[in-house]
Amino acid sequence: MTDELAADAARPVPPTPRPRRAVLLSLFAGFAVFAYVLDQLTKLWVTSTMVEGERIPVLPPLLHWYFIRNSGAAFSIGENVTWVFSIIMAGVAIAILFQVRRVGSAWWSLALGLLLGGALGNLTDRLFREPSFGMGHVVDFIQLPNFAIFNIADSAVVSAVAIICILTIRGIALDGTRLGNPAKDKPGHD
Repeated sequence: MTDELAADAARPVPPTPRPRRAVLLSLFAGFAVFAYVLDQLTKLWVTSTMVEGERIPVLPPLLHWYFIRNSGAAFSIGENVTWVFSIIMAGVAIAILFQVRRVGSAWWSLALGLLLGGALGNLTDRLFREPSFGMGHVVDFIQLPNFAIFNIADSAVVSAVAIICILTIRGIALDGTRLGNPAKDKPGHD
């Protein structure tokens, strides 16, 4: 009996099946497109139905639509260097596209998809909205009490960063392996 147990223990355990690459890339692309399209559609809705500066109560006092154009970053930081944000967002989008080929986890696909969709949503505003190419002002409209006014692209980016932080804390690498735990250092443990 102990010989059978020893033989079973010596046999290599087959790795947990890794999500197929096509599934991970589809998940990534799907969330990127979802975040981007939802962001652009809501901005189109706001710009076509509201006047800049207009505030509409949705769930008072918790939630209002408040249409503003933001030339800066979060909390209107860097209003005089809008073109820098355009370059940074383009760089982030390119970096994500280079990293996505290494993704081996559904959660990383989700996070990078949201991050790309959000970055491209605000980059589209920077490139194609007034006052000029590369210096456009981002449409923001979601207002919560005592907080910055933001949009769907911002929400996608913040959600992506939160997921990436959780994955990092849990030790799940971009390729899906679990860092620092040899017993679980197999792809697909997310």
